[in-house]
Amino acid sequence: MENTETQPKLRSSAFGKDFIWGVSTSALQTEGAHNIDGKGPNIWDEFADLGKIKNKETHFDASNFYEKFEEDISLIKALGIPNFRFSLSWARILPDGTGKINEAGIAYYHKVIDTCIAYGIEPWVTLYHWDLPLLLERKGGWTNREILIWFEEYVSVCVRAFGSKVKHWMVLNEPLVFTGAGYFAGLHAPGKRGLKNFLAAAHHASLCMGIGLRTIKAIDPSANVGTTFNCFQVSAYNQNKVNINAATRIDALVNRMFIEAVLGLGYPTSEIKALRKIENYMLPGDTEMLKADFDFIGLQVYTREVVRHSWYTPYLHARLVPASRRKVYHTKMDWEVYPNSIYETIKKFSAYEGVKKIFITENGASFHDEIVAGEINDTQRIHYLEKHIAELHRAYKQTDKIAGYFVWSLTDNFEWAEGYEQRFGLIHIDYKTKKRSIKNSAKWYSSFLKE
Repeated sequence: MENTETQPKLRSSAFGKDFIWGVSTSALQTEGAHNIDGKGPNIWDEFADLGKIKNKETHFDASNFYEKFEEDISLIKALGIPNFRFSLSWARILPDGTGKINEAGIAYYHKVIDTCIAYGIEPWVTLYHWDLPLLLERKGGWTNREILIWFEEYVSVCVRAFGSKVKHWMVLNEPLVFTGAGYFAGLHAPGKRGLKNFLAAAHHASLCMGIGLRTIKAIDPSANVGTTFNCFQVSAYNQNKVNINAATRIDALVNRMFIEAVLGLGYPTSEIKALRKIENYMLPGDTEMLKADFDFIGLQVYTREVVRHSWYTPYLHARLVPASRRKVYHTKMDWEVYPNSIYETIKKFSAYEGVKKIFITENGASFHDEIVAGEINDTQRIHYLEKHIAELHRAYKQTDKIAGYFVWSLTDNFEWAEGYEQRFGLIHIDYKTKKRSIKNSAKWYSSFLKE
C-alpha cells in the first residue's frame, strides 16, 4: 500500500489566483430531518422505508447537517476552503413537488446561504441531486413528460428565492446515474427497471438541463450556470476487437450521451442501437430544446473502468471488470485508483467546442478510516487527492478550460444504496453522536490551499 507525505508537494498557487477550490455535499446525503419543518416525502424516503438500502439503513438522520450546518460551514472556514457546493431538497421547498411553497424550507436554505456568506464562503448550489418529491413519482416521475413543467416551476421558485445571494448554479447532478440506476437497473430510488423507463427518463432529464438553464438566465442573466456529469476513462480489457468495441459502447453511454445531447449533437445512437428507441419520446421541437449554452460543465471523476465484451449483458453487450478482480489498487468502493483518468477525461470533454469551462465538481475516495489516539491518519485519501490534483495540473497546463476543483466530500455521509459503510469525507462523522472529527486529509487539503 502506497503512502504519502502529509505536506503537499504541489501548491494551489500553481493553478493561478482565479482557480476555484471547494468541497461538495448534497442535501439528502447529509441533512437528515427528513420529515420535519414541512418537508414532504421524496423517492429515497420510500426506498429506505422499503428496506432497499444496504443493512436496511436510512438517511433519516444522515450527518444531521440540518441542525449542524453552522458548525460544518465554520469548519470549511477554518480549513480555508473558499467555495462550498451543496444541493437544495426539492421536497423541502415544494413538499408536493409543485404548488404550495414551504416557507420553513425557504427560510432554512436562507440560513445556510447567509452563513456561507458571513464566513466569506461562496455558495455553489445544485438544484437537483436525486431527491424527487414522492408525489411526482406517483405520477411517473422522470418518465412523465410533465416533469418539464414541474422542474421549471421548482427552478423558478429557487432562483427567485435565493438568486440575489447565489450566483453559481448547477442544474442536474449526474443524469446518467439517477436515470440509469433509478429507472433501468432498479438499484437506486425509485427502483424502476427496464429500457423503456430509462429512455423516457433520460430524454426528459436532458430536456430539463436546457429548461433549467434558460429559466435561471431569464430571472438572472448574470448567473453562472452549469450542470454536472459523471464520467471516467474507459479502457478495453485487451486489444481484442470485441473488447475494444464494448469499451466504445460504454464510453458512448457514460461520457457522450448527455453532454452531446445538450450540445446539440444528438444521442450516440450509431454506437448504441438501443438508444434509437429514444426517438419514441421525442416531440417536434425537442432537438432545438435540447441545446443548452452552459457557462460551464461539472465533471465528476473518481476512477477508470476496464470493459470487456459480454453476450449476456442486454443492449450494451459489455461489462465492467471490477478492480479487485484485476488485482489493482482500489478504494473501498472497489474503484481503481487511477489518477490519469481525471486528465484523460478533462482532455476528452475540453475537445468539445461548445464546452466553455470545466470544473471538477466531485473527486474523492472511500477508504477504511479509523480513529487512533484521537487522530484519523487517512494517508490513502491524501495520496489519492495529491495524485489526482497533480493530473489536474497537467490538464490545466494544456487547456484554459479547466477552472476549478471540488473535493467529494466535506463530511462522511449517507452513500445512497451503500448506506453508511462508505466514507468519503474530509471530516469524520460519528453517526451515533454526530461528532465531527477532522481527518488528516482535511489538514492536507487546507495546507495545499494556504499560501
